[in-house]
Amino acid sequence: LTQSIGGGTGSGMGTLLLLKIRDNYPDRITATFSVYPSPKVSDVVVEPYNATLSIHQLLENSDETFVIDNEALFSISHNVLKQKEPKYSDLN
Repeated sequence: LTQSIGGGTGSGMGTLLLLKIRDNYPDRITATFSVYPSPKVSDVVVEPYNATLSIHQLLENSDETFVIDNEALFSISHNVLKQKEPKYSDLN
């Protein structure tokens, strides 16, 4: 499951989907690739709140969670790729 846990859909619907997958297929290994919010890239106030509420669900219902840091993506885009103002489409 790939999700951004800063937004409402990724944190709410994504974790609900993960719970349903865990309930229906308890013998399967589940892995999530979760993009965590960053203050440099974020323009939504509730992203840290959504991320905090999602972390518990990820710990309970996922066997493997791979964290992708939005701020690290921003730094790579800015420093390595030499983009002055990385846009949302550049980071994704």
